[in-house]
Parts: sequence; C-alpha cells; structure tokens
Amino acid sequence: MDVDQESDAPKWKPLGTTERRVLGVLIEKAKTTPDNYPITLASLTAGCNQKSNRAPQMQLNDDDVDLSLDRLRSVGVAVEVQGSGRVPKYRHTAYDWFDVKGPEIAVLTELMLRGEQTVGELRTRASRMEPFQDLAALQPVLQMLLDKNLIVALTPPGRGQLFTHNLYPDADLAHLRKKITGDSSSPSPQPVAVASQPATPVPAAAAVAPANDELQSMRDEIARLSEEVAQLKQRLDILES
Repeated sequence: MDVDQESDAPKWKPLGTTERRVLGVLIEKAKTTPDNYPITLASLTAGCNQKSNRAPQMQLNDDDVDLSLDRLRSVGVAVEVQGSGRVPKYRHTAYDWFDVKGPEIAVLTELMLRGEQTVGELRTRASRMEPFQDLAALQPVLQMLLDKNLIVALTPPGRGQLFTHNLYPDADLAHLRKKITGDSSSPSPQPVAVASQPATPVPAAAAVAPANDELQSMRDEIARLSEEVAQLKQRLDILES
C-alpha cells in the first residue's frame, strides 16, 4: 500500500458493544449537556445505564466503562483530560475519527445508543442533538454516511426502511442481518432520494397514504417531545444531586 492509499484509509474501526455505548454517551453528552462536559467516569457510567434513549438497557459498573475507555483511547477516539479537583474527565475525538460533521454524528450516535432504526425514528431522535426539519433533510445525511460506509441499510428502500451503524464486528453484523432479513449475505440497499416523481395512476386505497404520513408525523413529534422531557428530567436530577 502506498502513502496516498494509507492517508485515505479511514481511522475508525469496529467496536464492541460496551465500547459503542461508552462512545455514544460521550458524544451525546457533549451535544446535549455541554456545560457538564467533559465528564467523569461516574457520570459516564450513569449515562451508559440510563433508562431513556438507550436500547438495550445495560447495567455497567465503573470497571466495565474504564476498560472500554482504555480501548477507545487506544484507537484514538477518546482522551482523558484533567478536571477540577484533579478528577479525571473524558471527551471524544469522534469528529476526526469518523471524518463527519454535526448532523452525521448525531445520526451515528443515535444508532450506537439504540441500534437499528427507521428513517422516521432517526429523524425524531437525532433532532435532540441536531435539527432535522423533515425526512427530506435527513436523506443527504444518510447518503453521506452510506458513502463513508459508516452505516448500512438492513431493509429495502421505502416506508419503514431500517438502518444501523457499521461499527459491528463482521460476525455481529451478519447475525443482525440474518435476524432482520433472514439472509446474512444480502447487500446493503441504498436509500431512495426524496424527489418529485411523475404522476402515475394509483389504486384508490393509496388515497389513505397522506393520512398515514400525517399520523406518523404526529407520532414522531410526540416521541420527540417525550425525549425532551426525559432529557430535562435528567438534567434536573443532576442539578439536584
């Protein structure tokens, strides 16, 4: 491999389950609670185990998180900084590691924290870190992440299409594909760009689609507001403690 090829190689690497959770929390806290960032090991452990915005739920201890931090530091995506009172604190370097900007890292973080999700779910949930006005605004972000091989589409384009991050070890991703589609070797389908299409005759039953879209939008908004309430409660708990 020549020098140019080495310089073009991505820095990011597959990560284990706990490492993905720890990195996701580091990124999330930097964006949602910047006044309390970088964060201590205790706060990071609490963030990994919190009930909201996490799937699956975990019960990690400080030793688990500390070991994951060692791994993240060894691959160059987390660093230790000196906090007040000489308490070590930690921050991420994920923008450079993944070579992404704010909207892309928001989507990637939600996938690390919750696993596979539909486009609608990603739009709603990632909006707590970066604003996405609608699904059309999310499409170029998904395409950029696909181009960088940071995410994969698990199901074909269309309503309910599922995406996940590409930080799984190969065997884990193959297992997930098989669980979702029944085929561990199926290629990753690309998302359909949002664009106007020529008018074509459609069955009368298709007339319910706008109503379904509006209902889905309302559900997304309710989910977004519920998450904002949970985030505010978490901040209040931190202040009270």
